[in-house]
Amino acid sequence: MFTGIVEEIGKIQSIKKGGKSSVITVQGDKIFGDIHIGDSIAVNGVCLTVATFSNNNFIADIMNETLSKSTLGSLKNGSDVNLERAMSANRRFGGHIVSGHIDGVGEITKIQKDDNAIWYTVKAEDNLMKYIVEKGSIAIDGISLTVARVDNIQFSVSIIPHTAQETILSHRQIGDNVNLENDIIGKYVEKLITFENKKKDYNNITREFLMMNGY
Repeated sequence: MFTGIVEEIGKIQSIKKGGKSSVITVQGDKIFGDIHIGDSIAVNGVCLTVATFSNNNFIADIMNETLSKSTLGSLKNGSDVNLERAMSANRRFGGHIVSGHIDGVGEITKIQKDDNAIWYTVKAEDNLMKYIVEKGSIAIDGISLTVARVDNIQFSVSIIPHTAQETILSHRQIGDNVNLENDIIGKYVEKLITFENKKKDYNNITREFLMMNGY
């Protein structure tokens, strides 16, 4: 489990591609103060397991499912990546609940400066957009951010200078793809209130469904 507060920007040292999988070596600094084999580290928001490590790099396996659902397949030697170790019990919870399990990929459609802030607009598919609400939480490349604006096809976030400096979001350009993880609470709520009704051919939460259940 992560918080979406990026600890440092790391760098891809090497990538070994298999038929449908990859092995990557990631270089860093801060996170190696407390790292062990088997630890979880979020790389651009994707939870990876440390297979081996040295003083300043770790190796992780990436399976086909992860490559198909995220942007990790487009990484190259020298690519910068956001890094965050799994949350510890005695650490402040500064972001929101982030699992490191990417829901899909979005595309940056607009970047606009607003005094000291920068607005990023991201377009996403319907299966992602339905969980994104104004003032709700979203993880973009593992960064915990607050949704400022949203419509049916895209959403916008506004980032402060500190976030720009400490993450790779400031490296992104219009047309770039980013990893998206929706707020996990919304997904659990949907599952709980639709599970039984899906057996009765209810595919979505409708006005009629809410009225039938006392809302």
